[in-house]
Amino acid sequence: MATNAGVKPGGRRGFYDIAALIARIVVGIVFVAHGWQKVAGGHAAVAEMFSAAGIPLSGFAAAITMIIELIGGVLLILGLLTPLVGVLLFLVMLAAFVFVHARNGVFVQDNGFELVGALGSAALLLAAGGAGRISLDHLIFGRKAERRRAEQEAVPYTPPTATQPAEPPPAARPAERRPYEEAEPGAEHAEGEEEPRVVPPPSATPGERTADHEPPSRWENGEPPRGGESGSGTR
Repeated sequence: MATNAGVKPGGRRGFYDIAALIARIVVGIVFVAHGWQKVAGGHAAVAEMFSAAGIPLSGFAAAITMIIELIGGVLLILGLLTPLVGVLLFLVMLAAFVFVHARNGVFVQDNGFELVGALGSAALLLAAGGAGRISLDHLIFGRKAERRRAEQEAVPYTPPTATQPAEPPPAARPAERRPYEEAEPGAEHAEGEEEPRVVPPPSATPGERTADHEPPSRWENGEPPRGGESGSGTR
């Protein structure tokens, strides 16, 4: 069973860095050579050639093509502003394909689109994939982006927690009262609380009288005492 034990982390990216460097140098040299050729021939000669090929605004198109091919080729070799430069070089090759080479077939000896197709595709690929780490783009912009990405990855992710609803306070319970405890006169009761009931004390045991449980004397009822119920015990 095959394993990736021998593959170092980032090995595929390192391979792309080297491949992008080689492609940038080769493609950039070709564009610089074509741009310099047009500059050496002069703007008027290039504009006349573009006019014969049916390209509109031949003078303006000639100047733009010379600048993009020459300066864009140098920037491509250095790996500076590669996405922008790659798109511009692709558009120049696309215009050459549409107005000049598409009707002549594939091969370059027949003035076909073989060369412009390869150069335009390579420029577009570099624009999409980037110049790699062996470039001025990475030296200027890439390190800042990697540092920012590392700082973001260093911060631990904390998932949001659902807020728990606050528990309602426990219902107030009426104060417990001891048996036979009477409420104080004038005491106010909480809303919803029942008034305490006065439970009469249990009746005294037969034959047992206490000062608290003794029935009231007849003097209290307005009747004179009879017999031995006198307070002094004498007649």
